[in-house]
Order: sequence, then structure tokens, then C-alpha cells
Amino acid sequence: MLKSNFINSNILEVVSKMGHFDTICICDAGLPIPKEVVRIDLSYVKGKPPFLDLVNSFAEIFSFQKVILASEIKTENSENLNALKKIIDPNKMEFLPHEDFKKLTKNCVAIIRTGECTKFSNIILESGVNF
Repeated sequence: MLKSNFINSNILEVVSKMGHFDTICICDAGLPIPKEVVRIDLSYVKGKPPFLDLVNSFAEIFSFQKVILASEIKTENSENLNALKKIIDPNKMEFLPHEDFKKLTKNCVAIIRTGECTKFSNIILESGVNF
């Protein structure tokens, strides 16, 4: 039995199979998810679960070396960006246009969909090593 509070078996299975440089995306309810990528849909009503709750919980179980965000978050959702900076070292953050961000999701091992309904609440986490 895990000693972690994180209990979603679908997410734990995907994370346990990831290697260095693999990517996984946590997204809001509106991000298009490519058909060829594993979808883990946690949403059940608008706003639930919140994007930041999942990112915060995920940071406890996942070793990542960088994160990618849409540059639009800086002007369109600075509240979530400021909250992310409290969870994730800002030096690990890279920004690119949302259209380019969406293209990168095709390479993710999975996309985890939240019920978040605020603009640009999407993040790609690149796996690091824990040693």
C-alpha cells in the first residue's frame, strides 16, 4: 500500500511507467486532447477538481525538471500563474504561445483533464530523475 495521499490508480500507473524526459499534461476543461494520447478525465462539474489542487498534489509525487506553460497565462490568468510559482520553482518554467503548447500535447504520455474553467490553466511537466 502506498504511503502517499495520492490514490488515483490511473495517474499512478502512468507516472510509474514514465522515464526521464517523458511529459505529462494537466489541463483545464477546454484544452483539446489529441485522440492518440491517454486521457485521464477527473472532471465532474465545472470547476471540480480545480487545476491548482491537482498540480499541488501532483508535485508531491512527481519528479520534474521543467514545466511548460502557455505564455498567455501571464496576461490572461496571472492569478493562477502566481499560485503556480508557489508550487513550482519559477526557474523551471518555460513559456510558449498557446498554439505551440497544444502541439506539444501530442507527445505527452497522458493528459489529465480537470474541471478548471479559467483561461490557460494548462501545464506540461517534463519528467526528471529523483537522484
